[in-house]
Amino acid sequence: MMSDQITGTTASDIADSVRALRERGVLRPGSVLPPVRELAATLGVNRNTAVAAYRQLAQAGLVVSRGRAGTVVAGLETVAQEGYAPDTVLRDIGTGNPDPRLIPDPAPALMTIASRPVLYGEPVIDRGLEEWARDWMSGDLTDVDFRITVTSGAVDAVERLLAQALMRDDAVALEDPCFLASIHTVRLGGYRAVAVPVDSQGMTVDGLKAALEAGVRAVICTPRAQNPTGASLTAARAAELRAVLAEHPYVLIIEDDHFSMLSQRPYESLIGPEHRRFALVRSVSKFLGPDMCLAIAATDAETADRLGMRLSPGTTWVSHLLQRLALTQLTDASVMAEVADAASHYAERNTAFAELLRDSGIAATASDGLSLWVEFPLPARAIAERLMRRGWLARTGDDFALDERAEPSHHLRLTVHDLSDDDAATLVADLVAAAR
Repeated sequence: MMSDQITGTTASDIADSVRALRERGVLRPGSVLPPVRELAATLGVNRNTAVAAYRQLAQAGLVVSRGRAGTVVAGLETVAQEGYAPDTVLRDIGTGNPDPRLIPDPAPALMTIASRPVLYGEPVIDRGLEEWARDWMSGDLTDVDFRITVTSGAVDAVERLLAQALMRDDAVALEDPCFLASIHTVRLGGYRAVAVPVDSQGMTVDGLKAALEAGVRAVICTPRAQNPTGASLTAARAAELRAVLAEHPYVLIIEDDHFSMLSQRPYESLIGPEHRRFALVRSVSKFLGPDMCLAIAATDAETADRLGMRLSPGTTWVSHLLQRLALTQLTDASVMAEVADAASHYAERNTAFAELLRDSGIAATASDGLSLWVEFPLPARAIAERLMRRGWLARTGDDFALDERAEPSHHLRLTVHDLSDDDAATLVADLVAAAR
């Protein structure tokens, strides 16, 4: 029995014993540790001592609690990533990428940005970008006081926001199905993901209530164009969620409004006027390009101070050249016209493809975002395998599930906005054939 190999009479000794067994290879990633009561009885210690030992191991990232499945030895868990598959001969319809032809050319802006060197000790936020960002955010955050911080993209912002507020093994509420980067960030940080189901109106009220009862210390929500479903919060749903969160003002709310300027839906927020810990994060990656690696976070003052400590001059601030480049494009009327055209293009192409699917007998609705979330009568993996034989590489809903033991998904996330009319018609025919 595993409990016979673990030794110690104090929490620290027990944790050290488990660590030593892991380092010697006796315990491998995925190995299930003895239940607390069993271990305590075997070692002749109080149950609370065993609990404390497991907590120390969890905070060190050495074990992970799986609820009823027990406590297991942690490993380097792989998480599916966004992007295209460079080594495939198949047509990739699972990328989740914007169309590169619709990303404004930065060359004209590069020729005009100021070249004054920035030195150590100077403000980490470009003043011009800060003023522009404050005006942009204040149009939506009308009832709360906020401060602006600039980070190296939305994922960087979320990672820093969680790090400044949480400890390992703290619980975080995530949408289910969930954005791949959020899954990866939470797992890498050693936090516990608590799933909150998403329907056509966004995060569900009952799901959020259950997550708060489970003790989550942070909630990550996508207010519109939720990835992968495309759902956006309605005004009614947002009001219900704010009412629930009003009783938990110190739970950190992180809103990842990644589709902001491209969205066809109004912004609705979980952040109430009395909420004490919040962050609205908007990156420029979907409309100015993923390689821009820049996001703007509007947060409460304390969160801004903590973020500022993690963005110290000389180490981790965002390049002022990059900030000036973003500002130059964001204040250029011709660039903003290109962004507006791109927004219309994504909406029109997704709507047209959804209509083709419906005309062919497959229920589909174009919501918001770069992709479509389509349900099929068969498990999605079977559909994807059949599509591969027809020359398509699709992404199944299984990649976006928080619970790896969940029932097989019946959804595909399809990125089709860059298909020609002929290719779109061919794909629809192949989807119909694959779904038989």
